[in-house]
Amino acid sequence: MANIDVEYCYSFPALRGIQAGKPFYVAMCPMRVIPKIFSFDENDVPPELRAQRTLNKARIPEMARYLIDNPDDYIFSALTASIAVDVRFDEFMDSNNLGTLRVPMEAQILINDGQHRRKAIEDALEQKPELGQDNIPVLFFVDEGLQRSQQMFADLNKYAIRPSPSLSSLYDHRDISSNLARYLAMSVEPFVGLTEMEKSSISKLSNKLFTLSSIKQATRALLGKDPKENDFEEMTQLASLYWQTIFDVMPDWQLAAKKQVSPAQLRQDYVHAHGIGLHALGLLGRSLMTEYPNNWRQKITNLKTFDWRKSNLDLSKRAMQHGKLSKSGTAIQLTCNALKIALLLPLSSEELELEAQMAAQ
Repeated sequence: MANIDVEYCYSFPALRGIQAGKPFYVAMCPMRVIPKIFSFDENDVPPELRAQRTLNKARIPEMARYLIDNPDDYIFSALTASIAVDVRFDEFMDSNNLGTLRVPMEAQILINDGQHRRKAIEDALEQKPELGQDNIPVLFFVDEGLQRSQQMFADLNKYAIRPSPSLSSLYDHRDISSNLARYLAMSVEPFVGLTEMEKSSISKLSNKLFTLSSIKQATRALLGKDPKENDFEEMTQLASLYWQTIFDVMPDWQLAAKKQVSPAQLRQDYVHAHGIGLHALGLLGRSLMTEYPNNWRQKITNLKTFDWRKSNLDLSKRAMQHGKLSKSGTAIQLTCNALKIALLLPLSSEELELEAQMAAQ
C-alpha cells in the first residue's frame, strides 16, 4: 500500500480490478471535480510527446449543449485516465475489492479516452452548475510512463467504430430529422419495405433501394432546414406528400415496390436508385415548393419520362466521376439542374454558373 498523506488527496469510492496482472480502479467522480483534476496534453506539445490526440474544439459545443438541454435524460460513458504517481486503495472490510481510492492532489492525471467529454462537462457546468452534483464513472490506471499511456490510447481506439449514419438515425429519438426519416421509411411510399435501416451503403445484391441516412439527407434538402418540435407535424405532412408524389412519377420505383424488378438491377443501371438521385430530388422539391407553392405537383408530372440511366451521357457527366457515382455537393446540384431543365424550370445564377463550369470541362 502506498504511503500517502490522506489529508492532501482526492478520495473516490471505487472498485478495484485486475487486467493483464495490473490493478485498475473504477471510481464515481462528481462532475464538478472533472475539470479541476483531469488535465489534457494540449497541442503545443508535439504528438510524439503526447498521450492522446489534439482536442477537436469544433466537437465541444454540441456535446456541451447535449448536457445542458437534457439534464434529466443524458448519458456520458466513462472516462479513462492515467495517474502518474502511486495511489492508495483502502479496501472496506469484507467488501471484496470495494473501497476508497486516494490520489495525491499533486498527481498529474491524464485522460487517455474521453478528453472531449471532459471539456464538454467543463463548458456545460459554466451554464448549468447544478450538473456538478451528478457523477461520471472514471477508469483509473496507474501510469507506467509515456510509452504505456500512448499504447493505452492506441488500444482503446483501435477497435472503436462509429455507428453508421443510418443506425444513428434509427436509434436517435432526440433528433427531429431522424424521427421524420424513420416515419417516412416505415409509412410512406416509396420507402416502405425498400429502406436499409442500419447500414449507410447498400450491398450489391440487397433487396433495398434506399438507406435511412439518404432519406434523412434528401428530406432535409427538401425542407431546407431541420424540422422543429413545433412544426414537426406540418413538415411530416409536407415531406410525405412530396415523396408520395415523386413515387407516382417514378415507374421503376413502382416496379421495385411490386417486386417486379430487383433493386440490385436498378442500382446497376439507374442514378435514381442511389443516394445522389434521392438527394437531387429533395433539392428539386425545395425549388418547386418555393417557386410554385400552389401547383408544384403538376410540374413534377413530366419527370415520368426523364432518362435516369447511367448510360445517359448528360446525366453521367453530372453525377459520375471516373466511372463512379459521386457524392459531392456539386454532383448533386448538377443532377438537380438536369431535373429542372427537363421540367423547364429556371436555374438560379449559382446553378447557371455550375452549368458553365461543367460545359467548360
